[in-house]
Amino acid sequence: MEIDIQRTHTDKPSIQSLCTDRTQLLPSHEGYNVFPNTPLFSRLLRHASRGRIAVRDDNFGTEKSYTQLLSDVLAVRQILRDRLSDEVLSRLQNGEEVYIGVLALGGYEYTVAMLAVVATGAAMVPMTVTLPVEEAVYFVTRSQQVAILTSESASNLAEDISRYVKSRHSQTVQIVPILPNLPHRWLAHSSMVISSDQYLSDNSAGIVIFTSGTTGPPKGAVMRRGFLFEGAVAIADHYDITSSDMILHVLPVHHATGIGISFFPFLVSGALIEFRSGSFDPAWIWQRWKKGGTTFFSGVPTMYMRLMRYYEHHLKHLPNAKEFVRGVREVRAMTCGSSALPKPMQDFWTEIRDGKILLTRYGATEFAAVFMVALDPSGTPEGSVGKHVPGIDVKLSNGDEGEVLVRSNQMFSKYLYDGAATVAATVAAHVEEGYFRTGDIAKRQGDYYWIMGRASLDIIKSGGYKISALDIERELLGLPYISEAMVVRVADLEFGQRVAALVTLREDQRIYSSGTEGERLTIDNLRKDLRSKLAGYKMPTLLRIVEGELPKGQSGKVQKKIVGPDMFPSPGWETHPQVQVWKKSDQKSKL
Repeated sequence: MEIDIQRTHTDKPSIQSLCTDRTQLLPSHEGYNVFPNTPLFSRLLRHASRGRIAVRDDNFGTEKSYTQLLSDVLAVRQILRDRLSDEVLSRLQNGEEVYIGVLALGGYEYTVAMLAVVATGAAMVPMTVTLPVEEAVYFVTRSQQVAILTSESASNLAEDISRYVKSRHSQTVQIVPILPNLPHRWLAHSSMVISSDQYLSDNSAGIVIFTSGTTGPPKGAVMRRGFLFEGAVAIADHYDITSSDMILHVLPVHHATGIGISFFPFLVSGALIEFRSGSFDPAWIWQRWKKGGTTFFSGVPTMYMRLMRYYEHHLKHLPNAKEFVRGVREVRAMTCGSSALPKPMQDFWTEIRDGKILLTRYGATEFAAVFMVALDPSGTPEGSVGKHVPGIDVKLSNGDEGEVLVRSNQMFSKYLYDGAATVAATVAAHVEEGYFRTGDIAKRQGDYYWIMGRASLDIIKSGGYKISALDIERELLGLPYISEAMVVRVADLEFGQRVAALVTLREDQRIYSSGTEGERLTIDNLRKDLRSKLAGYKMPTLLRIVEGELPKGQSGKVQKKIVGPDMFPSPGWETHPQVQVWKKSDQKSKL
């Protein structure tokens, strides 16, 4: 084809003057076997060409290669395109933001669905399959989802959501099942290609992760498309993840950690992701470690606590206990995030793993990881969450201590369809230089950081002192009879705020009884046991003991903002029958 680009001064603007990229002169490079031009799919296709295994789904007993995965992604994408309206397809073609839900447990169906959404040019909205219908409808309507890709186990919930949205909101949401649309034959990796069109914009929406919603309805934090790849590469580089690695993935797959730490970094590395979904089962996990082959594991403190308890109660005294120890020592990296890791728990895992600590980090949905302990933690001080991640601009508001302020290329772009919340977060949550105010308090010594707690929850101002709730929780958890501990602040006329401790007792201890028989733990006994560990002004003056475990949210974290007021109602804690109160005047507690 010849193009005449010459013109006189009277001619209309030439093609050359209008064209900024040669692709504007060519037909769009699309097709069934064509992936969009993104670094993510380029990387995945290279892994496919090397015959690597991508996913092992223990719930279904299946194992799929990267070639099979990408072939299935293309098939589901085609079905999805066929179900979308011309108006939605036009929006996708023009690079506009379109949101598609993924309703599935962690596993192969989930993996196919997530990548199929990316392959359409839309943004993913992962949702848990345990949602009540009305709550699920909130997520669907809030993000204006045009379709939901659903696993077989969640198909009934998806249909209920679709009917509810249509009847109550007069909207149509296409339901696309994943499993029935997987092909019986797979394409060869050599027949799959990357589009020669321009790269998809890294600044467009890539994924929406809803926050916990402790201060109101959950807000959808929109992460840019570039975050999916660049954020994954950053984590993979930090932990030296390679194609030889295998992660045992047991975390929720609609939360930031389950996506940004345990999913995409392993895909971009060509590693194997082994999914185990459903209720958390410590017995199964110990057996899986014993079997061998796991090189990475990511969890939250609650998981590590339950695993520790199971070992101590059921495995420690078995004749073959050493086989379980050998298995867990073969895991070259075990990471822990979401909330503070108690020292006794860290000590247990360090000992059983022959000196290898749990690798902690600090981050949040809106700004990803900021501080991380290195894969080789030599020199990391006790309790530190490591050094700041390369490339991220971070400082503390008062020099070596204060609120964590962050400027990061991996920050969220906005709250989905919530301009007011985005403006509020931008104005109220940023300082003049553009740093994001995290609301978390930290201290720094040299290159290392320690998290002191949430400014709005974990910093207690009592009797003129500023106290970290996390410091007290660490000492409580060091007591031989305490299983879990949560420390909150409670309004008080005398002290301004009181230090209130909510605890559970270890099942295997015989010091105090949690029932009606035997000696009960009192606040006087608790304070006596803490006397050598805490200054007097840090001592709890309120105590409540609960049976079992502390209440937790879906992410495995104790929701202090909810649990605190519920367990220590204000006003009302003064006369609550389950709250023990320490009084300085007579040095006695009452129950």
